Amino acid sequence: MEFKSDVEAADALKVAYEKLSKEIGQVIVGQEETVRLLLTAIFCQGHCLLVGVPGLAKTLLIQTISDALDLDFNRIQFTPDLMPSDIVGSETLDNERNFRFIKGPVFANIILADEINRTPPKTQSALLESMQEYSVTVAGQKHQLEKPFFVLATQNPIEQEGTYPLPEAQLDRFMFMVYLDYPSYDQELAIVKSTTSDKKKTVKEVITAEEILYFQQLVRRVPVADNVIEYAVNLVQQTRPQTERASEVANNFLDWGAGPRASQNLILAAKCNALINGKYSPDIEDVKAVSTAVLRHRIVRNFKAEAEGISVQNIIGKML
Repeated sequence: MEFKSDVEAADALKVAYEKLSKEIGQVIVGQEETVRLLLTAIFCQGHCLLVGVPGLAKTLLIQTISDALDLDFNRIQFTPDLMPSDIVGSETLDNERNFRFIKGPVFANIILADEINRTPPKTQSALLESMQEYSVTVAGQKHQLEKPFFVLATQNPIEQEGTYPLPEAQLDRFMFMVYLDYPSYDQELAIVKSTTSDKKKTVKEVITAEEILYFQQLVRRVPVADNVIEYAVNLVQQTRPQTERASEVANNFLDWGAGPRASQNLILAAKCNALINGKYSPDIEDVKAVSTAVLRHRIVRNFKAEAEGISVQNIIGKML
C-alpha cells in the first residue's frame, strides 16, 4: 500500500471504516456503538470482550466482521472439558515415529472465543501468550502466529452456574469490554423481518490483511498533544484508591484501580477514534468516547459500591 502522505492514508482509513460499517450493517441491525468499538480494537491491534445475554447476535456480529475482512477465521467453543491443547495444538508422533506439531485453532487471524468464561482457568490461560506475545510455546518450541491477530471473546453475564470468571490478568489483555444491550422496538421489528424470510444477505470482503497491518501502524503514528496524554493518564490514576491522585469516588467505592495498560489503550483508541471521525489528532473528547470500554473491566468495586448498587459505569461517569 502506498500513500503520498499520512494525511491521505488517514482519509483512506476513514473510508475503509465507513465501508466496513455499511457492509456489517446489512446483516447486523443496530449495535452501531458495538461495531465502532470492535473495528477500533482491530485497527489498534487490540482484543475485545463482548458481554451480553444470549440472543443478541454476539457470535453473528464477529462472524460478519470476519466475512468483511479478508482474514482467516476460527471459532472455538469454550466448554468445561476443553483442554489447552485443544486451543494451541499439540505434538503427535507421525508414521516415522518423529514428533510433529499439529496446529490448533488459535492459528488464524480472527479467533472467536465463544463463551470464554465456560472453561476453567487452566484452559483460559492458554490464550494469554497468544494475546500478548502473538506466539504459542509447545514442548519448549515457540511458534509465531500470523498477523493481524485478534481475539474477540463473548460471555453471558446471567449464566453464573458452571462458569469461571476470567482472571484479572486475562481481562487486562482485552483492550475493550463491550456490553451489548437489548435492541429497541423498531430494531427488533427489523431483526425479526430480516431473519424470518428466505432472503440471505451476504457480506463482501472490504479490506485485506495487508491494509489492516498498514492502518495499525498508521494509528500508532498519529500525533497526540501532551494535554490529551496527561488527561488520559490522570483519569487512570484517579481510579487507584488510596493513592496520591485517587478521586474521592475511587477511595469510597473501589478496591482496585486500572494499571498502565489502561493509559496506553486509552491513547491508542483515542487516536483511532479521531481518524474514523475525520480528525488527524485526538482531543479529550476522543479519550472520553472510549474510556468506559477501556476502564470497565480494569477496576474492581468494593463491598460498599455493591451494597449501594453503584455500577462500574456510574463510577467511571463520575470521574469523567
